[in-house]
Parts: sequence; structure tokens; C-alpha cells
Amino acid sequence: MQIYSLMLALLLGWPIYNIVLSLLSLRNPRPGSPGVGRPLCFWLVVPALDEELVIAGTVRSLLALADGDNRLRVLVVDDGSTDRTSTVLKAIDDDRMMILRRELPEARQGKGAALNAAYRLIRDLAREEGTAGETVVGVVDADGRVSPNLLTEVDRYLADGTSGAVQCRVRIRNRDSLLGLLQDIEFGCVADAAQTVRDTVGTVALGGNGQFVKLSVLIALGNDPWSSCLVEDTELGLRLHRAGVRVRYVRHAVVTQQAVVDIRRLLRQRARWAQGNLQCARHLPGLLVSRHISAFGLVDLLHYLIVPWFVPLFALLAFLFLGIAVHVGLGGTALFPLTSGTTDAASAWMTWLGALLLPGTVWGFTHRLRLRDEPLWRCVLTSMTYPVFLVLGSVAGCRGVARHVGGRADWVKTERLAEPAVAKGRHAR
Repeated sequence: MQIYSLMLALLLGWPIYNIVLSLLSLRNPRPGSPGVGRPLCFWLVVPALDEELVIAGTVRSLLALADGDNRLRVLVVDDGSTDRTSTVLKAIDDDRMMILRRELPEARQGKGAALNAAYRLIRDLAREEGTAGETVVGVVDADGRVSPNLLTEVDRYLADGTSGAVQCRVRIRNRDSLLGLLQDIEFGCVADAAQTVRDTVGTVALGGNGQFVKLSVLIALGNDPWSSCLVEDTELGLRLHRAGVRVRYVRHAVVTQQAVVDIRRLLRQRARWAQGNLQCARHLPGLLVSRHISAFGLVDLLHYLIVPWFVPLFALLAFLFLGIAVHVGLGGTALFPLTSGTTDAASAWMTWLGALLLPGTVWGFTHRLRLRDEPLWRCVLTSMTYPVFLVLGSVAGCRGVARHVGGRADWVKTERLAEPAVAKGRHAR
């Protein structure tokens, strides 16, 4: 009976959690009172390793930003590319763009190492120019496209003097496929909701795309703010939280990126993310004793640092639940009171099915109602496959745990897709 109660609680807890998270995200994060000072100077850093297919569109979209009183420069870190990335970059004629070419053996040591090289260059230039106090370093992936209001929105959150970093909303651009739209639901709705709640409790996570940090904050972290962790962005965010630096979430500034378009690449990407989160567990002792993290914030941080370790167990329980439902549905002996008869068996099936499909349905409707750039029928139909998407995530999580336990730290870069040229004046959507 105790096992039955536990299983029922786990079964019903998941859809309830998703409903509550969606409702909590109705709150919109708002910037604090505007500060008084010199205009911010933005350095937008683009790490690039064999990015010939996308780098031109990304750089041009950044240079097209209307920066108003802000000062804008783009720094592309060509991290030892062997394709036509260098040639493509040299064809872009703009005084606001700088190329930092890295050669082996320093090159190809991971995204963190490339960002650190960019940071040191920016730090030295800002000190020479006397602008270190108002300089902000932003990171945009090589396939990123940004909304026209990006600098304005980021400036609103950083100019109040209480925030040291912000994370912008991330969307998926090539969402014409089923897998692409699922990833857009994940980033644009689920992650957006989680980040909105984290903005309240003070635990906003930094992402690899669309993160902005004040240069003064990075300088306080030393010569290498980013680590060699597989999720160097998340790790940097944890260091900032431990140090008491406030990180905000900017919902109305959007960075779009490419979706992973096949299952094999998706599993590889998510396994890397899961393993990276496990690597971040080394910050647990520091987080537990930090005076800058609230009780609710600590619960959230512990949640996403510890849960990956239990993914194999959760996956096992999920398949166990499914096996029980199939067993009873095929006329097998009832294992728990909920399935003690024909009527109860039908109720059990409805309970399993409802718990399985409800979370995806919630996020499908959320996508349509809040973003309004996909038809309702497509959002709803795609949401029906959300459980399969979660199963794939569990499989990737198990791979991440296995790699971490096995001491493997190698990584494979996510491939890019060729895209049509970005029309003048057209940005993230």
C-alpha cells in the first residue's frame, strides 16, 4: 500500500508541478529603478569553431542592432577553425567588429577557454580606454540571432546598479519540424517559466546564448571567469550566486538559435548538458554555506544539481509504471488497489494517460497563448509527443551519468545548418 501511494503521488505530482510552474510564470520580471551614469559599452562575443554556414548572418544581425546611447562592438573568437570561417569574417567590413584568431595548441580547448581569451582582451582594452566600469560582456552563439530591442532591454536591467548579470530569453528559430517545435516549447515556455520563478528567488541560470555580465564582475572572478566545465555558462552563474551577484532574467529580449534536427544529435547534446550539471556538483558545499542565497533559492539550486544523479532511477520508475499499466490493460493480475477490477483498470488507464499527456498539453497551450507565432492545432499536436521528448531526455541523462562516472570529458561540437541570408532589418522572431 505504501508503494502504491508513492507511485500515485509521483504520477500526479508531475502534471501538478507543470501546471503550477506555468501559472507562476504569469509574473513578468521588471527592472529596478534606472541608475545615473555613463552609457554602457557592450562587447558582444561570438565563439566560433568551424561556423562558415552561420557566422555571417549572426555577426551582421549583431552589427545591425540600434544601440542608441550605448556603444557596441562585436568580438568574434575564431577558435582554430579549419573551414571557411576566417574567409567569411574577413568579408565583413565594419570597424566595430574585431576578430581574435586562436591557433593550436591554445585553440579548440572548449568554449570556456575561448571566452576567457576574449574576456582578457576586452578587459585590457577597456582599462586602456578607461571604460572598465561601464563595460558589459555579452555572449551570443555563432548561430544566434537577436531581437532589435536587445541592448535596450539589457541596459534597463543592468543600469539600476543592483544587478551584475542578466540572461535573455532563448527561442528556437527553425521550428518547422516536430523536433524543432518541441525544443521551442522547452526553451520558450518551460525554461522561460523556470527562469521567471528563479528571478523571484534569486537563482537565474546563465545560458550559453544570450548571457550578459558586467566586466567589473568578471574581473572580480580572476583571469579565467569561465571554466572548462561542459556547461561553463551554468557554472559561471553558480559562481556569481555564491559571490552574491544578482542575476536577472530578461524575458522581452530574445536570442534565437538553431534546433538540433535529429535524435542522435539531440541525445549527444543533452548527455553533455547532463554531465556538465554533474560536474557543477562541486559547488554544492559553497552554495550550502553561502549567505547570499535564500532558502527557496537553495532548494532550486539543489534541485537542478542533484536531480541528474537520479535520472536513471526516475527512468526505471517511469518504465515500471508503464509496464504495470500495460500488464493490467492486457488482463493481467492487479498489483495495486487502483487496478483491482475492470472498472478500476479503465480508471487506471485514464489516470496514467492523463498524467502522461497533461504536462505537454499545458505547455502547448502556453506556447500558443503567450507567444502566438504558431497555430493552435500545431502546438497541441506537438505537445502530444512531449512524453517521448522527456523519455529521450532521460536516456540522455543516463548517458551523462555513465560518462561522468567513467571519467570521460571529451565533447563533440553541435553541427550547424545552412540558412537563407538574413534580410536587412530582420532579426529574431
